[in-house]
Amino acid sequence: MKTPILKKVIIKIFKKYGLSNDHALISANALINAELVGAYGHGLSRLKMYCERISKKVINPKPKIKIKKISQSISHIDANNSIGFVGADLGIKTAIKNAKKTGIGMVAVKNSGHYGLSGYYAEQAVKKNLITMIYTNAPPAVAPHGALKSLFGTNPICFGAPTGSKIPFILDTSISVINRGKIRVAARNNQKIPEGVALDKFGKPTTDAKKALSGVQLPIAGFRGSGLAWMVDILSGVLTGGNHAGRVKDPFDDFSGPQNIGHLFITFKANLFQKNYNQRIKDNIKIIKKLPKIKGVKEIMYPGQNKFNRHKQNIKKEILIPDVIKKDLEDLIS
Repeated sequence: MKTPILKKVIIKIFKKYGLSNDHALISANALINAELVGAYGHGLSRLKMYCERISKKVINPKPKIKIKKISQSISHIDANNSIGFVGADLGIKTAIKNAKKTGIGMVAVKNSGHYGLSGYYAEQAVKKNLITMIYTNAPPAVAPHGALKSLFGTNPICFGAPTGSKIPFILDTSISVINRGKIRVAARNNQKIPEGVALDKFGKPTTDAKKALSGVQLPIAGFRGSGLAWMVDILSGVLTGGNHAGRVKDPFDDFSGPQNIGHLFITFKANLFQKNYNQRIKDNIKIIKKLPKIKGVKEIMYPGQNKFNRHKQNIKKEILIPDVIKKDLEDLIS
């Protein structure tokens, strides 16, 4: 399906479920971006879930969002259980606005929900020549180091920086070996997952996606990954007023109440300390890219290059929609 047509379909669905045109557009743009960069676990595969949560009144389609200005640089947003895209969109835009005024912006968001890809918001800051760090927590999926039960989410860590070129440096990574969205897509399509990424509910390694969802995911780098997950839970949950310590509800399975996910957006001017930042970052990338390469490697890539290239290629093509997702769209729009 062509991207403009798909966008209209998604907007129509979200408006049917009560979102304003502006909020439907914000949400549709985020979902389509995920499809274009190949992050299918954060794209159309989640549309049905968002609509179900609106229907069950655990996402507020007409939120009354409040912004508390703490200082010229710092703001605190209560998203009033909006769909996560809306709370996050306001969060990053406020952080950008604050940074443009004072050099640095920090915005905490509470009472939000799953917002898709952190890198999508980082790109918005980088386009304004800002460096950004973004944190958000997620439902239990990863066991703390030494524990038998999952408690931390896959808790992504995101860092974005201008590169002096049109391709931004965007590191957007979960603290689990693979993100939970990929496992959900594999489960829905009856596909296996790689070895070494999850344990079943009995603590045994598994490649069965469905067993992985009922078990635990493994963190990157053992206890270090567990520590990073804990850090994100503090920054995006404890600090913001959002849920934390395993209290974020699973968006697909738990409709007992809103998720109350927290987000933290930090932005600052790239040339805050060095006016020749662009020259320095270009030099940094040039030196690293000139290093001797191992056999089979054509280019040393920095984070964000692959996604940028995929987006550039896919924007020219029609978005391929699996049959199971087509049925979701048909059911939701009828």
